[in-house]
Amino acid sequence: MIFTSQFWLSITFFAFYFSWGVFMPYWNAWLVSEKGLPVEAASSLIAIGLLVRAASTFFLYPAVSAKFPAGTLLKCFTVMAALISLFFIPASGYVPLLLVMVVFSIIYPIIMPMADSMGALLMKTDRVHYGKSRSWGSIGYTVSVFLIGIATAVFTDAAILYILIGSLIFMTAAAFYYTPPVLVKRGDLRRVPFRQLFRSKRFVTALIVCVLIQGAHAAYYNYGVLYLQHLGVSSIWTGVILNIAVAAEIIFFSVADRFLRHVSVPVMFMGAAFAAVFRWSIMFLFPTVTIYVFAQVFHAFTFGLAHYAFIRLLYQEFDSFEIPAAQGVYSSLGMGLSTAILTFGAGYLYDIEPRLAFLSMAMVALPAVFISFWMTKGKR
Repeated sequence: MIFTSQFWLSITFFAFYFSWGVFMPYWNAWLVSEKGLPVEAASSLIAIGLLVRAASTFFLYPAVSAKFPAGTLLKCFTVMAALISLFFIPASGYVPLLLVMVVFSIIYPIIMPMADSMGALLMKTDRVHYGKSRSWGSIGYTVSVFLIGIATAVFTDAAILYILIGSLIFMTAAAFYYTPPVLVKRGDLRRVPFRQLFRSKRFVTALIVCVLIQGAHAAYYNYGVLYLQHLGVSSIWTGVILNIAVAAEIIFFSVADRFLRHVSVPVMFMGAAFAAVFRWSIMFLFPTVTIYVFAQVFHAFTFGLAHYAFIRLLYQEFDSFEIPAAQGVYSSLGMGLSTAILTFGAGYLYDIEPRLAFLSMAMVALPAVFISFWMTKGKR
């Protein structure tokens, strides 16, 4: 059963992050090139989508996870995401695209905390190795980004939407493949009040650190492809360069369970915070393709290490029935709201001077260094 659950979780991560590799780095470019939106308008759609995602994962996901088993929810949400994505085909103009983007952002991003919650739950019940399965999510992302780089070079940016739709259909098929028994049980379902989660000082402090570190990826996620185009990089090489970050992430997640077994959560957060300040600072100081490529390696720490540390904290701090609600709060605030707010600011600075967007991200991440250092006083 351990192998079966491990394999299923790996497939689930692969399927979701394959689609995420289409949506996250390339959607802004698709809106600009295929729908004819100015950069500012496209950025506002992305930011609004992130705000909707934050609200959805904060309110909707904990509510439905208290009523339905995770396995059932995964099937429902993957089907809905695939169907809604089809409406991007006829949508034209800012308002129609906004309407589709809002509905899509209510449904699709919830699958991310859902997968992580299932991973944390299976760590407790089936003793799966989270890092090993999560590395397959990174592999899915890598394959996707590489495929998009080739497809856009051959078929233009129009290929982005159709690969997204195809990837969502694949994700739906993967969701129906198999579900571990613990994820279809209704016995331990209950609503968890947010005040119950926020009683944990470790959770609150870790959440603040993640808001700063993960939110500081806003400029990279939303303007990274445009910035590489600004530096004169071709579509195929853009895919290769983006994959360096994911390759580093894959390596990290594949060895994290073994090498970080005895490392405390605060120390991991501090390492991630230092890496974030360094990564975004050198991208501001040295606007070259060489430095961009070098900085990609640090994604293993700015995203991977921070994310792994938080999943470890959930595993240590909460009971199984509390994990979905805690994961929803993390995804909403740490991965959604903070990125949405910073996307607005980064977009404004990017229009003035692209490098300034990355300088602002370094400044955002800096307080996380001091907060995580304070956390080490109560190491665990």
